[in-house]
Amino acid sequence: MHTLARVILAVVAVFVVVVTATLVVRSRSAPAEPMVGPAPTTADLQIKQVDLEEDAQGVRWRLKADQALMYDQAGLTQLRKLVANIYQRERAWTIVGEEGELDRKSNNVEVRRNVVVTSDDGLRLETSVLRWDSEGKRLWTDKPVKLSRHGSIVSGSGLSVLMADESTTVTGPVRATFVTSKRP
Repeated sequence: MHTLARVILAVVAVFVVVVTATLVVRSRSAPAEPMVGPAPTTADLQIKQVDLEEDAQGVRWRLKADQALMYDQAGLTQLRKLVANIYQRERAWTIVGEEGELDRKSNNVEVRRNVVVTSDDGLRLETSVLRWDSEGKRLWTDKPVKLSRHGSIVSGSGLSVLMADESTTVTGPVRATFVTSKRP
């Protein structure tokens, strides 16, 4: 019985020495962990929990974002996790994206990563990048796009919406599936 106890004690002692030696060796050769917290930024102004609202020329909009980084010299504002609500007389829109950028000199906007635009009449647009050209009053993307409403789907390799002409062009190749409602 004493021999078995000594063997178990010896095995446990060897195990403890091996584990301790392994931990010491790995801790000395392991790369340093990066500091936890927000990455340093060179922004002139950093704002958390942005909530802006404006009413101009019959259009009311509201922008919410988790973070805004403003770069004065470049005239840029970068946004993180943004939601924009646009209210017109006849329609309301919601635009969601993980990040975006506003050029304050030109008022051009780019929304990126998992961009989804929905309207109150059921239209839904999905893409990875959506841009607004303020001077040309043009909403566009050169990335794959999917438009859907009430089961009908149109997808293509890009999109251009000219507000002045009230025209929308989906660039190809285009695939469309239309669902028709049955009439009684």
